[in-house]
Amino acid sequence: MKNALTFADALKSSRPVAFSTMVKPVGAACNLRCTYCYYLDKELQYQAKPKLMSDELLEEYVAQYIEANDTPRVDFCWHGGEPLMAGMDFYRKALAFQNRYKGTKEIGNTLQTNGLLLTDDFCKFFADNNFLIGISIDGPESVHNATRFTASGEGTFARVMQAIERMHRHKTEFNTLSAVSRYSQGRGAEIYRFMKAIGSRYMQFLPVVEYQKDGVICPPEADGTLAEWSVTARGYGRFLKDVFEEWVVGDVGLYYVQMFDATLAGWYGVPAGVCSFNEVCGDGLVVEHNGDVYSCDHFVYPDHRLGNILRDDLRGMFTGSRQFSFGVNKRNTLPQSCEQCEWLTLCHGECPKHRFEDGKNALCEGFASYFKYTKPYMEFMKKCLDEQKPPSMVTEFARHRMGLI
Repeated sequence: MKNALTFADALKSSRPVAFSTMVKPVGAACNLRCTYCYYLDKELQYQAKPKLMSDELLEEYVAQYIEANDTPRVDFCWHGGEPLMAGMDFYRKALAFQNRYKGTKEIGNTLQTNGLLLTDDFCKFFADNNFLIGISIDGPESVHNATRFTASGEGTFARVMQAIERMHRHKTEFNTLSAVSRYSQGRGAEIYRFMKAIGSRYMQFLPVVEYQKDGVICPPEADGTLAEWSVTARGYGRFLKDVFEEWVVGDVGLYYVQMFDATLAGWYGVPAGVCSFNEVCGDGLVVEHNGDVYSCDHFVYPDHRLGNILRDDLRGMFTGSRQFSFGVNKRNTLPQSCEQCEWLTLCHGECPKHRFEDGKNALCEGFASYFKYTKPYMEFMKKCLDEQKPPSMVTEFARHRMGLI
């Protein structure tokens, strides 16, 4: 399979162009110093001032991105760092540029924030302009404050909860993104119930797998010492199973967990909707505050810089050979153990940034445990879909299987 190109690869290169971008209007600038942040070291790459994307660059990015996609809808994802540090005027200008260049296309906007700068004015602005806000919150106070704090070491839980209250008050649509660290282990069910209690209906639980490194070093080149705050493979597998047990007995169709949607998609043989679980990746570029474009949010390193939108064509960078190779390398660099694994069609080796030991994913054992545990329920939901019945019918099946009725 090494360096192989498949018929599916050829189809990808000839299909209508459709890709996403994660844009960093203030680069890595942030008002927090979270223990596990993988993006803070980007400040070493961009030490020049200012860190705010210029109006000229913003307009060029918006125009190129809309034109580059052969789709009726184009979604913008504003990220960081902390994107609210760009200020409200920046997003007013972004909307104006979107309206100028959208033509007949529909435009969507999402923004990922730590919540500390999410004022009433921002909440109203986002609600009025149909932004979807991703709020970063890891769980109850003891979990969240263990790793998410300011530069002075102050925990941020109380302020994030205030931000969530403001979004409810202004009817700002939001979902939650939770990093699953060593401090989350053994608390999956508790954290899931907490997310429901604060009004999250769509949840992401992303594993923290960071290795000790000095300076700007691409993930596979780190020295292999797992950072103490990283979740273990068994810990992440147990976390997912605990959340799944809560969800499958009553919340299917009412609450959505990204991981479960992706797993069911894998069982059904359709794209997972999450790059890490697709056979190949590379459909999501990063645009930095100065216009530099990179292959992926987890590979914002000099070796993966594709160009700059002030000098290079964004569509050309996505369709070019370097990005194509980056995407298929996810599959072509799989170790033999992955190629022989019964869960390959669900996992596909997961994210390349987690492959440190001879190409093997650091979370392999945990994923295998989760896939094995959820198999009967996923097979039942697949059968429901095949018969054009709602997957929520799995609830009664799950309750019987778990001895709850």
